[in-house]
Amino acid sequence: MNDSTAHPLHDALHAHVLESGGDAGAHLVGLADGALRSARRRQRLTRAGIGLVAAAAVATGWAAVADGASSRAHVVPPAAGNSTAEATLVSFLPVTSSDEHACPPGSGGYTVPASATHPDLCVRADRAAGMTDVKVASARAEKSSVTGTWQVEVRFDPTDRNRFAALTGSIASAPLPRNEIAIVVDGKLWGLPYVSASITGGRFVISGPYLGDLTAAAARDLAHRLDPGT
Repeated sequence: MNDSTAHPLHDALHAHVLESGGDAGAHLVGLADGALRSARRRQRLTRAGIGLVAAAAVATGWAAVADGASSRAHVVPPAAGNSTAEATLVSFLPVTSSDEHACPPGSGGYTVPASATHPDLCVRADRAAGMTDVKVASARAEKSSVTGTWQVEVRFDPTDRNRFAALTGSIASAPLPRNEIAIVVDGKLWGLPYVSASITGGRFVISGPYLGDLTAAAARDLAHRLDPGT
């Protein structure tokens, strides 16, 4: 296996880092590296005889945004209608294992269904070591100006911002997949961030377990459910 970091999506995101600069750019490097990792995973499966449809690399569906940085994304309003229901809670759980098959029934893992670009994925996480049932400060749907895909930007309140910084810092030096965070809403895996340093900015975006998984409607619906102001 060639471990070179050369890959079109990797190079494109690194080019954006050079243009934008700052801490936000550094986190986009992590997104590019996640794309490369996914590409290598599919290459291993293909060489093992599993016929996957050829496609451009897909990145892990998450990227952090540093304080004061602009994502320059196209922001859309939440779904129509006012709701008096409580905002949906979200959990951030450190990943303990990740295997390329569906989770066995009753195993407690989170299955990411197979698609044309990736196989089934079974993700297991540690609830006791994570942040469970968090009410975020705000959430909004937007279209990324970097990738052109839909995502949901979420912000923490000051207390949870510090907790998230501590959580990501505690796993940043662990080997894959134990330096990933499972983002879980209503028992479903919505994001699988790869982190290489403590995330202190208090903001991040969810774009699905793999980049591009969210449709416009799904992003608006998730933002509407998570945002306490809607």
